[in-house]
Amino acid sequence: MTAVVAIIHAGLAAAWVGGMAYSLFVVQPKLKRYFGPDQEGRETLTAVIASGNRWKVLGLIGAIAVTGVVLLLLDNDHWWIHAIKAALLLGAGGIFWYVSWRHWPQRVFATSAELPALQRRLVVLATTMLGLTGLAFALGILAAQV
Repeated sequence: MTAVVAIIHAGLAAAWVGGMAYSLFVVQPKLKRYFGPDQEGRETLTAVIASGNRWKVLGLIGAIAVTGVVLLLLDNDHWWIHAIKAALLLGAGGIFWYVSWRHWPQRVFATSAELPALQRRLVVLATTMLGLTGLAFALGILAAQV
């Protein structure tokens, strides 16, 4: 049972980490290169790509949290690793909340002069979120090895 839950948990976490890495290191640079100085076109396509993803990602975060709790109940010998992973997930979830409910509305209503700073801020936020989730993923692998 533990192995099945661990596989589901790791698969969900890999999907989140992989999706963020792909967006940050592949999609966003290609959009920037493709649109060049056309910020309006870039923002329009970025909004289309991001549209409707908020609830999917929240569901993914929730599923990661639930399977993490189940793993903790099945393997409480490594509770401290699970506690650290939970703190990292909360941090990443908090950043996701900020991006979803504060940053994106600011971007939607931003002037063209405000956009570059908001775009840079998103890179910092996304990189931080990727670092937190990547570290949590690595700790999950450590927990399976200990």
